[in-house]
Amino acid sequence: MTAAPQTRRLKTLVGAASFVSTPSDESPRTAGRRAAELARSAEAARITGLFTADLLQADPNGLSGTTGTQEPIVALAALSQATERIGLVATVSTTFFEPYNLARLIGTLDHVSGGRAAWNAVTSSVGEENFGGDLPGPEARYARAEEFVAAFHALFDANDPKAARRTASGGLAVDPSRLHRIDFHGEHVRIQGPLNVPPPPQGRPVQFQAGQSEQGVTLGARFAEFVYTSQPTLAQAQAFVADLHRRARAFGREGDHLPRVMNSFHSVIGESDADVARRVRERDERVDYDKGRLQLADMLGGSLDLSELPLDKPLPASLLPDVDSSNRRRGRVEIFRRYAEQGLTLRELILQARETGHWFVAGTPEKLADAIEERWNAGVLDIISLHGLGQPDQESLLLGGLLPELRRRRLIDEDYVGETFRANLELPPLR
Repeated sequence: MTAAPQTRRLKTLVGAASFVSTPSDESPRTAGRRAAELARSAEAARITGLFTADLLQADPNGLSGTTGTQEPIVALAALSQATERIGLVATVSTTFFEPYNLARLIGTLDHVSGGRAAWNAVTSSVGEENFGGDLPGPEARYARAEEFVAAFHALFDANDPKAARRTASGGLAVDPSRLHRIDFHGEHVRIQGPLNVPPPPQGRPVQFQAGQSEQGVTLGARFAEFVYTSQPTLAQAQAFVADLHRRARAFGREGDHLPRVMNSFHSVIGESDADVARRVRERDERVDYDKGRLQLADMLGGSLDLSELPLDKPLPASLLPDVDSSNRRRGRVEIFRRYAEQGLTLRELILQARETGHWFVAGTPEKLADAIEERWNAGVLDIISLHGLGQPDQESLLLGGLLPELRRRRLIDEDYVGETFRANLELPPLR
């Protein structure tokens, strides 16, 4: 594995705060003010982008990672008016959306934000009960996703960059002859076009993609500029990136046009080793093991009953699901099946499930920076999603500890390097 190019820097994301109001708020505007304040804090810290997840159900068990709290594009449009430079990444499902509608929404977000929009493509593993049918299998979901992303890109790429101009009075003039049809006729997607949102500042919003199953990696290799993946260990990250780049080269992508890699970095930050140990111990003491059994079952495909199993024994091999037969998040199922095969007890698996298969490190800012630098130097990390903003016990250590340490090591940018999200990510020009 070759080292990452040192002419650019590691990029950073944090989650966008919720706009959801509660009856206990002093004002209906409390949530909006807090979300805007946190977004401005992230921008002041020169975080590269804000990220929103989206899950399309209200899970009765309230499991972390299965309940959506707001619609991402509306939330990010609001945050675009509270910020000026930070990128805005919306997660949207290709299974439960249509590419023409999405192109209009994300294209408008790019205009509204001055060129800061990105779309994270997912195929969704929950929520089918709200869209009139059963959840298609992974093969069918990714077949639709491939056509969806191809059509989405075609809608933007077909229009002439000079289709719109500013008039002397300050108004907008659009030449419809410069907006072109795409006549996309696939098995799952049929679009005539043209896209009636003129070309946005970035030409096309930045393309993220999340999914690490066999089909998901292929989709990312073909289309994504950033692939969001869960890789708990360096060895797994190296194997993943090698496979991703091999597949991307088969699609004719080389050099700067190879997909880059995003990891979510789950952490506990402490001021000293003793402080870290205390924080981890207190965190473990708060675990609800009954709820943890449900969350672990979800990580293993959702169909297991772990309620009667002893906490301090490994899972019986007969209970472990066949990854290829799972209809939900096969990449996640594979990670947790591998943990179980290593002999982890049910208690240990429940503790792992809190991180939902993501990379986790507990330590001082220096130790966390060591772990991040190791992956950067190995060429397997291009953008990292950091946690702690808005959490009173971690925010100061993130903003005043980890980020300054990463800058001291010249791993991340001191300031934004361009006007658009694409420029700040140091992506090559669109082809």
